[in-house]
Order: sequence, then structure tokens, then C-alpha cells
Amino acid sequence: MTVNRTRVFYLVGVTPPSTREVDVDSILDLKTLKTNLGLEFHIIEPTGICFQTDQHGAIEDLGAIFDATTPIGITINGQPVREVLGPKGFPGVGSYYEIFPDHLGNIIRLLRKYGSVVKAVNMGKVNYHTDDPVIAGYLFSESIYFTKKITSDHPLWGIKDNTAIFIGDTETKAWQQNHKFLPPSLSPNAIRHYTPLMEQTVRGSFKVFDAIDATGETLNVYQYMHKLAAQTIGKFCLGLDFGHFNEPDSPVDPIIHDIADMLLLNKKVTARGDWYGALPFGDPKRLKDMQQRTYSRLQGAMDTVDSRDKPDLPMADAALKATCVVDYLNRAIDENGRKLPKDLILPNMVIMTAAGFTTTSALLSWMIYSIITYPGEQERLLQELIDSDINNDITWTPEYAANLKYLDKFVKETQRLHNPSFQPARTTKTDVILPGGWHLPANAVLVPALYAIHTNPDIWENPLRFDTARWDTEAVKKRHRCAYVPFAAGPRGCIGFNFALQEVKILFSELLYRYEFSKESHGVVDYDPDFQLIRPMNLYVRARRRTTWPTKTA
Repeated sequence: MTVNRTRVFYLVGVTPPSTREVDVDSILDLKTLKTNLGLEFHIIEPTGICFQTDQHGAIEDLGAIFDATTPIGITINGQPVREVLGPKGFPGVGSYYEIFPDHLGNIIRLLRKYGSVVKAVNMGKVNYHTDDPVIAGYLFSESIYFTKKITSDHPLWGIKDNTAIFIGDTETKAWQQNHKFLPPSLSPNAIRHYTPLMEQTVRGSFKVFDAIDATGETLNVYQYMHKLAAQTIGKFCLGLDFGHFNEPDSPVDPIIHDIADMLLLNKKVTARGDWYGALPFGDPKRLKDMQQRTYSRLQGAMDTVDSRDKPDLPMADAALKATCVVDYLNRAIDENGRKLPKDLILPNMVIMTAAGFTTTSALLSWMIYSIITYPGEQERLLQELIDSDINNDITWTPEYAANLKYLDKFVKETQRLHNPSFQPARTTKTDVILPGGWHLPANAVLVPALYAIHTNPDIWENPLRFDTARWDTEAVKKRHRCAYVPFAAGPRGCIGFNFALQEVKILFSELLYRYEFSKESHGVVDYDPDFQLIRPMNLYVRARRRTTWPTKTA
């Protein structure tokens, strides 16, 4: 007699029930069964599968599965499969007024109210948000369930360009080519090659900061960090001196001005519905015009980079011989002697330039905010510089930056609480069931809410407290790998994070050694809700030229 070794399974919580008949004849252990059922039902973490039947309740062994005579229910981590909840919102605008203008604080509020995944509908655009690092880890993995696919619901939709590395879809030939050619220009050896550029740029700014100090004026921190980061990235990407520190009131270069405006307009447009983005006037039209103008201006700047009579080189060698990234891309060849196609160079330079100065300028601003807000930080950081023989006359190397251990913890804590980026969204490739039983449909845009993850009280002790000492604790060392992801993670993580970290450490150290910063802002320092990244809007300081320094610790 043939023994029937198929069993009927269904997802508890799904109405009407979706039953599947699964062959269990060759199953030797519960782990294999869960893996197979995970694939069958699109359960992203099959180890969380639990079983139950109407006859026997919860069942926990393979023998009970074989003995079952009725359909077997599947729950996830003890929870039924459930649709993601969120505020009902209002007709037409949806959840817009539940989130803006304080989208960081309000997303946290909604996550605490509805669970570790929340759904928000803004004028027809649907986004899901999570503060669960486990879910974020799966999301960043570029798996059979998730990818970076910039749909009309994605925060980057307004500036999507499938020929560019950050604002294009993963599953394209262009992304594969970009991801092959661009990372070598940001390798550890390449960063060493560009270290003198970072040093020269910040020291070139001193005459302006000295002049402002001499007049007793205050600084709008972001305005000048914006200039400083852009000055650095102009030399790195394009080999250009933007002249941001010729005079205290030197204007921002038109390329940088246009990129910043493009990011501002993109946030305004994509935070609203598709109907708004399709308007032939107003901000949507300005965004399209600004994007075209930005590309045109950057092409003009690229044309000034002279790579004639310079030999083509393998990518690793070209990164160390190039005068800037454009020069590198003009000369770099892969193992087959091929170059990055010409039509991919311009869009990638737009992104490298934009990402290079926007994130760094915001992070530098928040670092200055931290030293004037959190007691003792400025003094501890200065003492480390003195003890490490750091001053405005040394020749910087990556080793100097790497040896500043307290500064490293300070940067981490600043990024945990004040990270510039908040929207490394990914898109589901099919319907999927997340840990906790949350169901997402296909083509759903899920955003790891970095600020919410970085301040999740289930992960971080005293999460809103600025505490550099936490980075030495066993608890932090044992945290989930995606509990702290300031540069995202996985194949689509930021390729420039090492460059950015060394840049901010050098620029910040040079400024801190030379100037004593004190707060001049009145009222609460707030972030700009209309910009693509998190930047302080009203942070004013005095930067006084130091005349004395602490003695070196014995």
C-alpha cells in the first residue's frame, strides 16, 4: 500500500485560506521542511515558521507533521500573517499630514503605534517603513525577494536614471558596468592618493574662517560646510577649484547650486502623488529643467579635464595615477581592455559629485552641532588631537585618521543620532512575508527608517542619549549587523563610505584644532524637511581662532 506523504499547508491569518499541497516524502528534518515551505509561501525567514492544526494546536516535530490528518497552519514567529497597518489619512492626501513636516519623528511615532512595519500613503504614493534591523538586513541583500528598483513610489523616482550607479535599478547591464568601474576609484589605495587633496582643501579655507572670526561674525554652519565639502568633491571628481573660499562671501559654484536645487525639488515632488509629478508647470517642471541644466553644466566641467596623451591603465593603476575621477574614467580599462562606455560617464559623475558633497556637508554640520551641544565632547576631541600629535602642519596619511579612536566613536555616535541619509529604499520582487508575519505585495517600496532603527529602544540602551562610550560595550558589539547602517549595506550600499569617513575626519580635525566653536543659535536647531538629506537649517556658531591648546597627556 502506498503511503500518502503529501500534507496540506496554509497561512494562518490569510482570508480566504491559500492552501498548498506539499510533498514531504523526502523530508528528513524540520529545518528542510521549513526551508521548502519558505520558498513555497515566500516567507523570507523560514526559521521563524511555526505549525499548528485544529486538532492538536501547536506542533513542533516532524512526526506530528506526518501524523496530521487535517490542514496544517503556518504562523511566523508565533504571529498570523497580517497586512501592514498605518494611519487611514484623509481623502486625496492620505497620510501626508501624519508624516510631514517632521517625517523623522512622525515615522518613529507611527512605528511605535502600529508595529515594526508601517504603511503610509501620501497622495497616492505608498511607502512602507521599518525600524527592525533584521528586516533591514534582508531588504539590503538584493535577494530573490528584494532589489533596488526605483518605481514611482520610490523616494528617488524624480531623479531616476538607469545609467547612473545610485539612482538606477540593480538589474540592469549599466549597473553591472558601473559597479565594476567606479569602486576602484574609491579603494583604500585611491583614498591614500587623494589624502593630500583633503588636507589642502581644508587649509585653503582657513583664510575665510579667520576673516569671519576677525569681524566677530557668526557662521551658518551648513552654508560653510556645504562650501567646504563641495570644494573637496570638486577637486576629487572634476579636478576643479570652485573658488568657494576665495572670499568670505564667495558664491557657491553653479554646478553645486544646481545639484542642491535638484535634490530639493526631487524631495518636494516625490513626497506627493504621481499627479503632482506629471504637472507641466511648477516644481515638477523646474525639477526636469534643473536636471537637464545640471547634466549640461557638469558635462562642460568634464570637458575641461584633459586626459589626452595619457596612457590607458588597468583600473587599480588608473585610480592611483588619475588627477580626478573623470580622468580615471577616461583612462581605466578592465581585464579585457574595455572602458566604461562613454554614455555612462556623465550620469555617474552627476551622482558621485552630488552624493559626495551633500552627505559630507550634512555630516560635518551635525558633528559641529554635537561638539557644541553635548558637554565635554569638544574638549575630549581636542585632547585626542594633541595627544596624537595632530596639528595644522602635519602631512595627513590614512594612518593618522585611523588612529583617532575617540574621533571614530564620536563620528559613529553622531551618525547614529544625526545621520544625513534616511531613505535607502528597496522594492519587493514578489509578494513576501517578513519576520513577524507582515505581508508585503509585489512592487512594494520598503524604507529602512535609519533614524528609527538607530534609536530603537529594543536595540539601543538610552537610545536618545549621545554616548560615545556605548561603542566599547559588549552590547553594541553583539548588535545585529543592520542595527547601525549609516551608509546602507549590501551590494547597493554606499561605495564611497570609506572616502567620506576619512574626509570628515581630516576636515573636522583641522577645523577643531584651529578653532574653538561655540553656539550662537537661538531656539531649537531643526532639520530641513524639504531636502533629500537631513541637514540642519538654523545652526549658527562662532568659530574663534585658538591661541592656546591643552598640554599633551603624560
